[in-house]
Amino acid sequence: MKQCVKMIVGNWKMNGLASGLSEARAVSEALTAEPAAATVGLCPPTTLLDRMARALDGGPVQVGGQDCHAEASGAFTGSVSAAMLADAGARLVILGHSERRAGCGETDADVAAKVGAALQAGLEPIVCVGETLAEHEAGEAVAVVTRQIEGSLPEIPAGKDLAVAYEPVWAIGSGLTPTSDQIAEVHAAIRAALSRRLGEAATAVPILYGGSVNPANAADLLTIDGVDGALVGGASLKAEDFMAIIRAAGPGVAADAQG
Repeated sequence: MKQCVKMIVGNWKMNGLASGLSEARAVSEALTAEPAAATVGLCPPTTLLDRMARALDGGPVQVGGQDCHAEASGAFTGSVSAAMLADAGARLVILGHSERRAGCGETDADVAAKVGAALQAGLEPIVCVGETLAEHEAGEAVAVVTRQIEGSLPEIPAGKDLAVAYEPVWAIGSGLTPTSDQIAEVHAAIRAALSRRLGEAATAVPILYGGSVNPANAADLLTIDGVDGALVGGASLKAEDFMAIIRAAGPGVAADAQG
């Protein structure tokens, strides 16, 4: 059975110009010299995707998109399909981020359609779930993320890679984080929901934590039971900060020692 592999993924959101590619190269060079225990990815804005993929080609950092349309092509001005992301060099795509759900009105069904499109295009979707502050204060976090998992996943073909990111909406960019017990509880609920949908294959799905992850709190967050990695926002824009988070996941095995 395929094992769950840790993941550390940076989401640049609507940040980054061509000059920022030097930070991505610095991450790739650092990981080449100092392999990580986790799969590492960077998801720049679409304008940088092709250039970042070319700059990092053959290196240890995977490149991804931040969203995709559910359709493969068509009259959807301003949208980007999963096939287009893959054609530009992407291997990952973030879907269902709270900023898309809240700001663009995306429903669980919308997210599920996009996940299906991403898998069809050969991308690994990172499906985001998380509760608002009001839902958190009402004690509804587990119910909310369970409902989102159930509604945001289509049928997943055997052998396809998938990740989930728990991002409490109220913690994103706020500097606030849930307690370790709260994070562990929600991650356990997500794993249970995945198991009901995917059976034994759910054990291979990494569940990332996101929401104000930074070099100061990464080590503590990554040791919480059930946390298999991190989806990182602003701290992924600078190589030094992002590498500190990657190192918190533990050391990898040097290429010349893998046998």
